Parts: sequence; structure tokens; C-alpha cells
Amino acid sequence: MTGESIDASSAAVQSDRRLGAAYWRLWGASGLSNLADGILKIALPLVAIQFTQSPSLIAGLTFALTVPWLLFALPAGAFADKYDRRRIMLGANALRSAMLGLLVAVIVVDLGSIWALYAVALGIGIAETLYDTSAQSILPQVVGRDQLSRANGRLYAAELTANQFIGPPLGGLLAAVGAAAAFATPMGLWVCALGMLLLVRGKFRIARAEPTTMRADIAEGLRFLAGHRILRTMAVMTGGFNFASTAAFALLVLFAVGPTSAMGLSEAAFGVLLTTTAAGSLLGSFIAEKVEQRLGRSRALMLAILTGAPLIGGPALTSNPYILGGAFFIGGISLVLANVIMVSLRQRITPDRLLGRVNSGYRLVAWGTMPLGAAVGGLLAELFGLQIMFGIMGLLVLSLLGLMPILSKAGLNEAEQET
Repeated sequence: MTGESIDASSAAVQSDRRLGAAYWRLWGASGLSNLADGILKIALPLVAIQFTQSPSLIAGLTFALTVPWLLFALPAGAFADKYDRRRIMLGANALRSAMLGLLVAVIVVDLGSIWALYAVALGIGIAETLYDTSAQSILPQVVGRDQLSRANGRLYAAELTANQFIGPPLGGLLAAVGAAAAFATPMGLWVCALGMLLLVRGKFRIARAEPTTMRADIAEGLRFLAGHRILRTMAVMTGGFNFASTAAFALLVLFAVGPTSAMGLSEAAFGVLLTTTAAGSLLGSFIAEKVEQRLGRSRALMLAILTGAPLIGGPALTSNPYILGGAFFIGGISLVLANVIMVSLRQRITPDRLLGRVNSGYRLVAWGTMPLGAAVGGLLAELFGLQIMFGIMGLLVLSLLGLMPILSKAGLNEAEQET
């Protein structure tokens, strides 16, 4: 038994090494960038409640952070297919760190306000569309297509550990120390990520036979996405889930933090609660490839919906942090499993020359719903209260089961074989 265990471990290490030095440098840059994201996304609402207790204004921060996916996703995809993807990632991180530097300066001179937070959230959201689209599109240029499930799984492990496991509690602690510390830390992390990206050698621009216009590029990517039944269905499914999850988590801070809230948690305890989702997601990232092989892609996607409903709608039924923590943990496992499956399949069945534009069109649908979710969630909470809003969003997640006949085992296999 011991010898078999050593052999399996050795094989896994060798397999990871074959992903290559460029991959691991991208992995490091992604981890640092996502740690900055994780700190910022918890620090923003925690600092914001020092300026306002309005659900609409708090949810509006998430709207500002995510609305660029509606406005800039398509141009970001065209840029990723036209220019060097690594250089776009460098520029995006430089912009994010500069924006936070300005915010820290404003706070230090005591000019901070909810509107300053809105401006920075919008700017960082624009940079995120550029960075994330290029980062997802560059991966098939770095590793083989047969390695994408493994590469995405390892990447999700780093991203989720940083973004959800380490970032939220650290963001809660930094917000308790002071707003300047909460924003200076992610600024420094994005600068470090820049250094990691500079170590990635090579050119990551897709060669083209002849020049085209931005409009023609965008139209070509949208036609491919709209004409592909599996891709457009996965985009709608992800968009529906993101609508519901953004509505719920944009306002979870009001449900959880403070002596008058339903849960009565401190800022630091709120960060710890959010890490339960990250802990489940981290576990899911390591087992995704094996579960995909044994359970099957279609069944895994169905499981993600069934466990995603209590992840989103749980606060409608209870304010017990231990019960909610358990629901968050289980939901996190299957959520990252579904992400690995869908992202890897999209990267396999999309031609490299179209990948940036297809990714951006996909995210226009899948991520463009996030600002809408934040706005609708804030409105529903104002009208009916937080718990009813959580319940509505949980039911919305369950309704996504209606899309599963399209994402059957036969349908997914056929889509991959056609490439």
C-alpha cells in the first residue's frame, strides 16, 4: 500500500511539472491578483458601511464593480485576440494598483466617501474585464489541450485559496485596522503580480492573415457563441447563477455584520464565514478532474445546481452561522467543479483565434448579469426584506435545472467530438 501511494504521488508531481515554468508563473501571478481581489471585495462593503446603511447604495458598489462586464466585455475579448495577451494582463494590473493608490491618498487626507469607493470600484472593474479575459484565453497557449482540466483545477485552487480563503478574513482584519491599510495591501499585491508576469517569456499574440475591424472581430465571436448550442446554454446557466449569487452576497454583509443584524457577526467573523465557501472550493479544485472522470460532466453540473440553491438561499431559512457555513462549504465544492468542467470544455471546443472573443461574449452573458443581480437584490431587499430576497434567489438557482436536458452527457460529448 505504501509503495503504491508513493508511486501515485510521484506521478502527480511529474504531471504537474509538465505544465511548464510559464504556467506556474501565470499561476503565481493569478494567485497574487486574486488575493488582492479577495481583500478588496470584502473591504469595499466593510468600509462603505462607515458611510451609509442603505441596502441600495451598498449593493451599488457591487454594481459598479461588475457593470464593466456589460459595457466592456466584448471589446476586451477583441483586444485579447488582437494584441499580446500577457501585455494586456500587465496593463490591467498596473491600472488596478494605480487606482487603489489614488484611493489610499484620498483616505489619508480624510476625503474618503461612498462616491470615491464607487469611482474606484468602476475603474477596477474595467481593468478586471481586460485581465480576466486575457488570462483565460492565454491558457491554451501555455499548456496542451489535454492538460486543460488539470491546469484549470490547479489554477482554481490558487485563485480560490487567495480570493475566498485568505482574502476575506484578511480583508476583514485590515478593514478593522483602517481603510488605508485595507486598500494599500491589495495595491501592493497587484504590483507583485506584475513582477511575476514579467517573468513569463514569449509572445502571446495570435497571428492573423489580414487586418480586420473591431466591429467585425466582435461580430465573428458573437456568431460563433450564438450558433453553438452547448456554449450558449452554459453561458445562460452561469449567468442565471451569477445573477442570484451576486444579489445574495452583495447584501450578505447587512444580514451578517453588526449587533443589530440577524447574525450579529463581527467584521473578522464575517470574513471567516465566507472562507467556508472557499474551503469547499479549494477541495473541489483538487478533485475536479477525478470527479469529472468518474461522475460525468452532466451529473456534476446538476449536482452544482442542487447544492448551489442552499448556498444562495440558505439565509432565507436560518441565521445560524454553523448551518450556513456547512451549506457554503458543500456549495463551494460543486461550484468549482462545475466551473472547471465548463471552462475546460469551452477552451477545448473554441479555436484559439476566437477564444478571447468567445470568452468575452460568454462573460457578457455569464458575468453581465452580476450588476443586474446586485441592483435587483438591493431593490427586493428594500421592498420585502433581506430574507425574502435570499429565498427568491435560491429558487432562481433551482430553476436552472430546466437547462440540463441540453447539457446531457451525449450533448457534451458530441460538442467536443465536433472540434
